[in-house]
Amino acid sequence: MSILQEISENLQKGKAKVVKELVQQAINDGLGPKEILEEGLLAGMSIIGGKFKNNEVYVPEVLIAARAMNAGAELLKPLLADAGVVAAGKVILGTVKGDLHDIGKNLVRMMMEGKGLEVIDLGVDVPAEKFVEAAIAEDAQIVVCSALLTTTMSEIKTVVEAVEAAGIRDKVTIMIGGAPVTQSFCESVKADIYTADAASAADAAVASLA
Repeated sequence: MSILQEISENLQKGKAKVVKELVQQAINDGLGPKEILEEGLLAGMSIIGGKFKNNEVYVPEVLIAARAMNAGAELLKPLLADAGVVAAGKVILGTVKGDLHDIGKNLVRMMMEGKGLEVIDLGVDVPAEKFVEAAIAEDAQIVVCSALLTTTMSEIKTVVEAVEAAGIRDKVTIMIGGAPVTQSFCESVKADIYTADAASAADAAVASLA
């Protein structure tokens, strides 16, 4: 088994310490940081994402795998920067104003990072103007809004309108999700993409950048 396969398999098992050691070993062996990231860490996270989508693993397994990925990624970040490797795209993520739910949002972040995207997580209870400010400051291509309550769904419309008012609507893809959110709601508020789960959201985000 190659060291990259070992990284992938240990990541899937959530063995953060082992993953970190293997990543360091791969660096010492002269493997390129991009190769370690893509064929080791992201390959493992992609498998976890697929299993999560098919209900073969659940939230705890995803959280543990993501922790292992982050442990390995920390070692690679400075090397990737030195090698001039940039993320596949930049995402602004948050739960809308008035909503304090973060488990779904955190899963989306992990799945997106697992696809090689850079995610700026604004947290929960995020007002529309903050989404816009971050999108402009970070020159992001995607804005992702999560709403878990029927009472906070209307805030998504406020975010879409704020993005339009700021004159960046043609520059960003607006993705939305959360338990009460539907495709028809997505169309009614003129957002771009609705997905039902975190793994689908990550796939859709990557596809929107193509």
